Amino acid sequence: MGTSFAGCPFGVVAHSHGKFRGLPQKMDLFGSHFHLHVETSRLNFYPSSVSTSTSKGLVSRLCSLPDTDDFFSEKVPTPILDLVENPIRLKNLSPNELKQLADEIRLELSYIMSKTQKSLKASLSAVELTVAIHHVFHAPVDKILWDVGEQTYAHKILTGRRPRMHTVRQKNGLSSLTSRSESEYDPFGAGHGCNSISAGLGMAIARDIKGKRERIVSVISNGTTMAGQLYEAMSNAGYLDSNMVVILNDSRHSLHPKIDEGPKTSISPLSSTLSRLQSSKSFRKFREGVTKRIGKGMHEWAAKVDEFARGMIGPLGSTLFEELGLYYIGPVDGHNIEDLICVLREVASLDSMGPVLVHVITEENRGADNSQKKEISYKQQEGSSDPNSLPSKFHSRTYSDCFVDALIAEAEKDKDIVTVHAGMHMEPSLQLFQERFPDKFFDVGMAEQHAVTFSAGLSCGGLKPFCIIPSAFLQRAYDQVVHDVDRQRIPVRFVISSAGLVGSDGPMQCGAFDITFMACLPNMIVMAPSNEEELAHMVATAAYIDDGPVCFRYPRGAVVGMDYSICCGIPIEIGKGKVLTEGKDVALLGYGAMVQNCLKAQTLLAKLGIEVTVADARFCKPLDIKLLRQLCRNHEFLITVEEGAIGGFGSHIAQFMSLDGQLDGRTKWRPIVLPDNYIEHASPTEQLALAGLTGHHIAATALSLLGRTREALLLMC
Repeated sequence: MGTSFAGCPFGVVAHSHGKFRGLPQKMDLFGSHFHLHVETSRLNFYPSSVSTSTSKGLVSRLCSLPDTDDFFSEKVPTPILDLVENPIRLKNLSPNELKQLADEIRLELSYIMSKTQKSLKASLSAVELTVAIHHVFHAPVDKILWDVGEQTYAHKILTGRRPRMHTVRQKNGLSSLTSRSESEYDPFGAGHGCNSISAGLGMAIARDIKGKRERIVSVISNGTTMAGQLYEAMSNAGYLDSNMVVILNDSRHSLHPKIDEGPKTSISPLSSTLSRLQSSKSFRKFREGVTKRIGKGMHEWAAKVDEFARGMIGPLGSTLFEELGLYYIGPVDGHNIEDLICVLREVASLDSMGPVLVHVITEENRGADNSQKKEISYKQQEGSSDPNSLPSKFHSRTYSDCFVDALIAEAEKDKDIVTVHAGMHMEPSLQLFQERFPDKFFDVGMAEQHAVTFSAGLSCGGLKPFCIIPSAFLQRAYDQVVHDVDRQRIPVRFVISSAGLVGSDGPMQCGAFDITFMACLPNMIVMAPSNEEELAHMVATAAYIDDGPVCFRYPRGAVVGMDYSICCGIPIEIGKGKVLTEGKDVALLGYGAMVQNCLKAQTLLAKLGIEVTVADARFCKPLDIKLLRQLCRNHEFLITVEEGAIGGFGSHIAQFMSLDGQLDGRTKWRPIVLPDNYIEHASPTEQLALAGLTGHHIAATALSLLGRTREALLLMC
């Protein structure tokens, strides 16, 4: 193999003793600059990839996974990847071996994608970049942070988690994000994007205060460049001038927010040469030396000339980073490992460099070569029992589909209806509205704060905005909801998608809190549909309300009914619930999608001779006071059920019942809500069971209230 071709920023000493023979027992990783001796025999990089601080519960969870022999039995050989158990193994690889390693990782990801039917395109684009980062930097001592989880699968493979990659997003499996509790190579959890620079800057300042020398690398993507926090962090990084590296993985070849409107950034031999020059230590020293020699009066002029010259070289928009205080380098070919390592090695070797942004151009659809694609295609033809592999004509109709149909029906009747969408991804069904009303659809990307205030402005201009934001993303815009909408009683119609549990997306996109934080606002009308028909009615109701803000939530997943005809909604009376079935023993009051589980519980209890009333609350605010008093008057036991956190619908019920004296008499009330913890990724059915929100759990709660504990236990067996 020979000695590694790329020098390392801290003077790494890493010699090879023959092809693929592993590393010496001791390595001086940081030479004279950073005195840290590492004994490979003492480091626990593989296979558990769990830090020593991890709880015993997590360790047992990670070690109790199914056998992977069947999953990988047909996999194409990957000889170099098989030897890379952790990033230290990359240090001895030659340029050609690193290229082969990248090809093998891409093949591995393509194979996993074909078997699991999960898209890994974002990670496929970042394979060479990930290899280069781990070759140059020294994780976990150096901190590598990622903005979004979709880019990190190659990182996971290289950091000891390869044997369990097929368990991503499954119960007890790997997280789709970076996770501090999962691996010591994940110094910070990737959330909804745009957090890596802020967190990285905090780590850099902490490093400086403590007198340490580790490198901080934050990797961002095109999607996160729409978020305001990113620019707040860049501005602060430029002001504080602490050493850190920001890498923009540009898979769209454009810094323009709308890819169809912006010019494409291309890579040429000239741009590659200039990027190497920009990153070189000699160029930086020459630049700083010239600046020091000229007088103060010429300093500002020289800086402007330098910025202008490099702005002419760089793509449109690159000078923005310079204005924020980051030294811009790029564009760099994100699939040329030699160029990547050269630039990153130079950047890592600079002392007192301040924040640097390296603009890397990648291709999201970059996959394996033709022979590898044929192999993947053959494997796909052999068949997978995964229902996700079924043709699209078998696609179940979702709540989102029904919402868009109802919204289109309303928009055809009311020319003032417009739509604003914010979040990481746009649901495919929304494209129907965009195609039908292109001038009335605004997708602002990951700019939720802007989306809310923009909607308020549209409303003040006489339009009727429907502001569509997933529940977990609406959290980022709460200040705007309070001050720019609710406090001013501006009629913005908030459509909260992905409400409640979200299955394989786990706690990051779980919509657990919107009932609580929206229902506490004084002027907000808060409602939730129990099925697709109710959803259409609430769209019509929201369009009708024009004197204040309103919100309604709907979950992911398939709708209840099988009637796929477009339902024209009819406005419903504000604060009016309804009774679905009547009984005399127990009352179940459901909110939103949980009404369906209340009906399942009613069926189970009916088999045991228990008569149950099931009511659909429809509204959390204002509550149907008449319905509540009726349920308390006619039943000794009342159970409320919601797919939301503590402090939501059930808390509003408790507030009213206690003040109204309903809890002073014979009525016994029990709330069923999401547990006070984050529920990890699993299938929707598994998550509901973990949360205690299935029909069986609701029925068991009723049986316990009735004193039939044994039957309750048998029901849960």
